[in-house]
Amino acid sequence: MKNVLDNLRHSTAHLLAAAVVKLWPDAKPTIGPVIENGFYYDFDMGKVKISEKDLGKIEEAMSQILPGWDKFAKKEVTATQAKKLFKENSYKIELIEELEKSGEGITLYKSGAFVDLCRGGHVTKASEIKYFKLLSLAGAYWRGSEKNKMLTRIYGTAFTSKAELDKYLDSIEEASENDHRKIGKDLGLFVFSDLVGKGLPLLTAKGSTIRRELERFIVDEEIKRGYQHVYTPPLAKTDLYKKSGHYPYYKDTMYPVMKVDDEELILRPMTCPHHFMLYSSEVHSYRELPIRIAEIAPQYRYEKSGELTGLIRIRMFNLADAHIFTAPEAAEGEIEGVLDLISYANSVMGLKKGEDYRYRLSLGDRGDAKKYYKDDKAWDKAEGILRKVLKAQDVPFYEAAGEAAFYGPKIDVQVRKLSGKEETAFTVQYDFVMPKRFDLKYIDKDGKEKEIVVIHRASIGCLERTIAFLIEKYHGSFPLWLSPVQVKVLPITEKALKYANSVYLKLKEAGIRTEVDSRNETLAAKIRDAQLAKVPYMLILGPKEEEASLVSVRNRLGKTSGAVGLPKFMADIKEEIAKKIIS
Repeated sequence: MKNVLDNLRHSTAHLLAAAVVKLWPDAKPTIGPVIENGFYYDFDMGKVKISEKDLGKIEEAMSQILPGWDKFAKKEVTATQAKKLFKENSYKIELIEELEKSGEGITLYKSGAFVDLCRGGHVTKASEIKYFKLLSLAGAYWRGSEKNKMLTRIYGTAFTSKAELDKYLDSIEEASENDHRKIGKDLGLFVFSDLVGKGLPLLTAKGSTIRRELERFIVDEEIKRGYQHVYTPPLAKTDLYKKSGHYPYYKDTMYPVMKVDDEELILRPMTCPHHFMLYSSEVHSYRELPIRIAEIAPQYRYEKSGELTGLIRIRMFNLADAHIFTAPEAAEGEIEGVLDLISYANSVMGLKKGEDYRYRLSLGDRGDAKKYYKDDKAWDKAEGILRKVLKAQDVPFYEAAGEAAFYGPKIDVQVRKLSGKEETAFTVQYDFVMPKRFDLKYIDKDGKEKEIVVIHRASIGCLERTIAFLIEKYHGSFPLWLSPVQVKVLPITEKALKYANSVYLKLKEAGIRTEVDSRNETLAAKIRDAQLAKVPYMLILGPKEEEASLVSVRNRLGKTSGAVGLPKFMADIKEEIAKKIIS
């Protein structure tokens, strides 16, 4: 079925290109591959600027062209013939020259009057293209490099039946309504500013509350589990990353070097070398092991503009990071402990194993010596340990070659978004390379120096990304312990405002996040606005409640629990907060 859909979608991409060229003859088509759930085609539109308002017009042109197409006729040509045909399209010329250099054959496919450079994979007859939809526009650099020109990318999809297309479009609409970017904006959790810079989110007071609660929770839990929480600088000399080996691997995603006095400094893209310096600042005995150094660490990575996505993919983020220094024979047990911590943290946040997330065993590619450290024996041992731990945990996991870190294999926790797409949220990495590069040792029971093993791990991952997952998981209706505002006090009339303020002060003194809606609005309007703000509890106060020293309780789902004494209400919700109940 996948090949059928791929061929259909690739054929529809050709139809899209033909329509764009028909509407804008000076447009230059570049490439149009199949992707998950659809396809795209990139165009150099020259001086023309198109918007999503033009998608309907392009679809109409596609429908007009289609009856004149029969089949996708293949023709093998020489590089000279291909260059002559595409002489006005420098992008196609570049692709042809690459094919010529590699010795690959060059093929064209013709449909109606439209001819494209293509390897193939099409429907038998163009009439099979029936159910398609153009979805969105985006900017995309040619060949993914910001050194190249920005092109216009048009995304679309196609299915073999109208029912399948409609189902997919419905799922997209549902996902867009629950996209963390929309909900975050509606709830006032974070903003972006062009003046601050792309990919640099500004958390509001409400968004910061969510982050602070997550941070307090994981720091306290890690300290309980024997982690030492530290603070290290968010920048370092480039020499540190050259020594670790990160610089050649990640320099394209690092920010430019800053020259300060006689030093070259760089914003850190990862924290591990800092923690290695802490470990190596003292001599350690086997009796001290394992040493678990943790930090909520700000990190900086250059992400391409076209890849920035709300809080999911940003250029500065805060990672719940840690590095465990352990004897090799104890590594397996430490990895089990990390997975137990991740599993526990996920359960507290309401993420369910197998439903919201699964595990990926990310392996190295032994044939890629440029990307991966060459030591087959060490790779076999490390991958074997991670595989054994995962099997013993009886958790859903799959294996993926070529996804490891350069210094060792890892376990990635893959969180499934509402759209169905998976994102890596948390990781556990086995490192047999850095101890050699940094000469990380411990003294064994016989007084001899031995090499340590380092386990890198991110317990709840990047806090910003985790907040994005939780926004979408709960559609903004966070569990009480994470809700920016936990209780909204709603006085029925202005006469009840004094009582409302006294209730507010008592809640605030008890550590409950509270607001008073003192506006001159109807009660119905105040309830509606509190529900739109996803506030878990509302306290409705009028003359009767004031006279009896009670509060009438209503939750965000509209359920009322009658009038109760304020001490009882506070005790109940403080218990709900303390236990981090997922209601």
